[in-house]
Amino acid sequence: MNEQIQQKTVDLARGLFLVRYNGADDKTSPPVVRVYADRASLNNCNIITGPDVVNGTLFAPETALVVSVARPSRLIVEVTAGRAGGSTAANIKIEPLTQGQPVGQPAGQPVAQPVSQPVDTYEPEAGAGELDDLKLLAHVAGLGDVTVGANAWIAGPSAPARIEGIGLEWPNMPHDLNLQYAVKFARPQRGDNQFVPIGTFAGTRGRALAITGFSLEATGPGVDRYAISAETIFLGAPALRVSGNRIVVSGPSGREPLVGLKLNLEERRVQAAPLAPQQPRRVEPVNQIPRLEGRVRVFRSRQSAAKTAG
Repeated sequence: MNEQIQQKTVDLARGLFLVRYNGADDKTSPPVVRVYADRASLNNCNIITGPDVVNGTLFAPETALVVSVARPSRLIVEVTAGRAGGSTAANIKIEPLTQGQPVGQPAGQPVAQPVSQPVDTYEPEAGAGELDDLKLLAHVAGLGDVTVGANAWIAGPSAPARIEGIGLEWPNMPHDLNLQYAVKFARPQRGDNQFVPIGTFAGTRGRALAITGFSLEATGPGVDRYAISAETIFLGAPALRVSGNRIVVSGPSGREPLVGLKLNLEERRVQAAPLAPQQPRRVEPVNQIPRLEGRVRVFRSRQSAAKTAG
């Protein structure tokens, strides 16, 4: 359980919606709000933000974004504390946007209004739109540069070959995560065992110098949301699988060449802390404002009820 992260899920019908970050308890370091569709809704739900900002992220109160829903979808609202030990209490309101109907044309079906209920635990699926962008590049003896996606072997059990250099590419890496990595050789070389940032090639090309060790480190505020694992094969040794925020691998003696590598990155299933109950209140069945009770408050309202909801 990570008390620095709270999550809510909201079911949206077809339409256009405004997601507004109204306020937060922590005025000095307000939490960051991230909005994204779950895996099953990725093709039906589009997050619309400005051209120069991080997609789906609201960094402070009095900000907003738009969600366009082609078919009924599930939206995940994730709130991360702005500092270590900080508050995740935030007020987020979701309201439908409409352009009205031409005079004389029947109005469409009303937006379905779900029943308000508290939600205490969450198990979101991995954000595939982000994780699928991770690419592993390696310079392999006799083959040259080879690129694969996450959870795929370079060289490996079926075709072991010396790996001489490694690079990672992740165009849509989350803003709150950072990856760096390093390689090691049997004989000291320039840059040996020194961490480089993502997008940098670590190792050699065309020098027949096999890598004998590999390190990968994840840092940043969002590091606990991700599980990183590596499977490696060193010449003459069985396959080894390790996981964690920092991975360091080598053969039994530290001199065996790396002849197989597979990296995988998954989003952890996060269980939010139990949310504090609120006092019961009378709710009328007509123009009801669906509300998820708890510290992270997400509202959905009809346009006609916007004033009441505010």
